[in-house]
Amino acid sequence: MKQVLEGKKIVVTGGFGVLGRAVGNALMEAGSQVALVDKVPAPSDLQGSAHAWDEVDLNDGEAARSCLAAAAERLGGLDGLVNVAGGFALETVEDGTVDTWDLMYAMNVRTALLSSQAALPHLVRRGGGRIVNVGALAATHAWAGMGAYAASKAGLARLTEAMAEELKDRSITVNAVLPSIIDTAANRAAMPHEDATRWVDPAALARVIVFLQSESASPITGALIPVRGRV
Repeated sequence: MKQVLEGKKIVVTGGFGVLGRAVGNALMEAGSQVALVDKVPAPSDLQGSAHAWDEVDLNDGEAARSCLAAAAERLGGLDGLVNVAGGFALETVEDGTVDTWDLMYAMNVRTALLSSQAALPHLVRRGGGRIVNVGALAATHAWAGMGAYAASKAGLARLTEAMAEELKDRSITVNAVLPSIIDTAANRAAMPHEDATRWVDPAALARVIVFLQSESASPITGALIPVRGRV
C-alpha cells in the first residue's frame, strides 16, 4: 500500500477485534504508527509493530483520557483516531428489555464520544487531525430485532455530524463508514446459509478508513459513507 500516512500517529479503539486488527495493519502498511486499544487482554498473536493498550474501559472517561494521553506520549503526538469499539445485540422490542438499549448506547455511542473527547486536545495540539467512526448501514434502516443496535448506530451518525460541524474550522475532520455485514468468522457462524462473498471484507473496509485518515480526504467531513459490499 502507498505510504499515504507516513509519519502519522493514529489510535484504533476496539483494536484487538477482527476489524480493529485489519484497520491497524492497513494503517501501518500506509506508513503510520498505530496504538491499538481494547477492553480485553491483548492477544498473543498481534502482528506488526503496533503499540497495545489492553483492558481499557472506554466507557470510563478518566480511563479513556489516561489511555489516549499515554498513547500520544509514546507515539510522539496524535494525528488520528478510529473508533472501531462497539457491539451488537439482536432483540425484538416486544420481548426485549431497556437494558439492551442502554448496553448498545454504551458500546456504540458512549465509547466513541469519550474516546473522541480524550483525543481532541492532542489533535488540536498537532494543528488538526482525523476522526473516523465505524457505524453501520443499519443506522439508515432498522430491521426486526435490530431496534436497539440501529438506534445506537443512528446516534453515532448524529455524533459524527455534530463533531464535524464543531471542528470544521479547526482542521479536524470527522467522518463515519457504514458497513453492511462484515465478513467475519462470527458472522459466518451466525448466518451459515447466507452468501458471505457478498459481505464486506475487513481489509477492504480498512482501506476506506485509511483514505479517510489521509491528506487526500481533507475536504471531506461530516460524511456517512455506505460500504455495502453487495448486500
